[in-house]
Amino acid sequence: MERKDFYKRVFALVIPMALQNLINVGVSATDVVMLGKVGEQVLSGCSLGGQVFFIFNLFLFGTASGASVLTAQYWGKRDTDSIERLLGIVVRLAVTVGLIFMLGSFFFPEQIMYIFTDEPEIVAEGVKYLKIVAFTYPMVALSMSYLNLIRSIEKVVISTVVYGSSLVVNFIINGILIFGLFGAPRLGIVGAAIGTLCARFLELGIMLFYAYFRNDVIRLRLSCFLHPDKGLLQDFLKYSSPVVVNEFMWGAGYSAIAAIIGHLGSSAVAANSVAQVMRQLATVVVFGIGGATAILIGKAIGENKQEEAKIYAGRLIRLTVCFGFLGGLLVFLIRPFLVDAFGYTGVTASLMNSFLMMMSYYVVAHSINGTFIIGIFRGGGDTRFGMFLDSGILWGCSILFGFLAAFVWKLPVNAVYFMLLSDELVKFPLCCIRYRQKKWLKNVTR
Repeated sequence: MERKDFYKRVFALVIPMALQNLINVGVSATDVVMLGKVGEQVLSGCSLGGQVFFIFNLFLFGTASGASVLTAQYWGKRDTDSIERLLGIVVRLAVTVGLIFMLGSFFFPEQIMYIFTDEPEIVAEGVKYLKIVAFTYPMVALSMSYLNLIRSIEKVVISTVVYGSSLVVNFIINGILIFGLFGAPRLGIVGAAIGTLCARFLELGIMLFYAYFRNDVIRLRLSCFLHPDKGLLQDFLKYSSPVVVNEFMWGAGYSAIAAIIGHLGSSAVAANSVAQVMRQLATVVVFGIGGATAILIGKAIGENKQEEAKIYAGRLIRLTVCFGFLGGLLVFLIRPFLVDAFGYTGVTASLMNSFLMMMSYYVVAHSINGTFIIGIFRGGGDTRFGMFLDSGILWGCSILFGFLAAFVWKLPVNAVYFMLLSDELVKFPLCCIRYRQKKWLKNVTR
């Protein structure tokens, strides 16, 4: 495609996905802002309790992203039957894991919370939260798997509708139940959990309506769910397993980071909660670009247009660099206003200021590496490299040295946080080398 047509098509994909990312961040930000007004311990309990969903969400994203390696290329061949069978495999796996997470969070919430913090007050708040949101996991498994997978066939607007409706419901119910508005009981963190539960139920309802009454390209068939195709299952396991392992190890790594920070005190947890929301906000566009990259690269390779795939990859990396720097600049400039807006003082305000300063440069590297690994390498079928790079450096660099800094060397909190954010800087040159080698260009369809 010519540049003008190419960028039109890119932004037709990026804008709905960026809006979806923004809406998802809005859900997290709603909880952070509202519960931050209630108190540090309530905010910390919600933030650390949410680590369970964070890990589960990354597993769902990993399975869908792994399947999209195949789906995007089958879409280039217009083989919709294979895509439907892949959808059945993904949904079956996701719902099974969702039930496991639900049972674990409902029956063992206290044990889970003590992994992340040793402060009884924060644990008590997190237990309240987990025992309610546990029931959302199977619903999210079905809706998110479906919506993530149909992105690969360029159906991206429906996700914006689903998550936009969810945000509105979550915001309204949170406001009423957290603060006890309009005569409702003042429930605090329990109100936030109920708001999340209602929002997830709405997401599932809209998704099922769309799947059975509006999407006439890809059907959600019960037969594909009950009787998976053996050949496609082998392909799925071959190309998706590295992605699932990658996302799970990455999610577990971020939870380990949250656990390290959780043992540094409630001030560090509260400051990190705000910094992580800002990271998500600053990367909504670039991760939309990453998703569009995987679709366009995979489709071009499925159509046997490898030279076009190379050209598209170069254009998309340059676009990512621009928006990555804009995201980092946003975090840097908004930093003092956020500290004032939350009204924190003393240690918490100082840590929030420092964490946001470090997050500003982290966002740039995180954005570029994301398009390399999630977009170009996965779209081209090169899933193992991303797994080894992400998991190896996160655990062998950030977490290892962050742990040593916190518990062995007893360094200041800011130094520990710097160690915990070091992985993206190390990954960047390695991603550039792999990209230039062109080993990511692989046709993985049958």
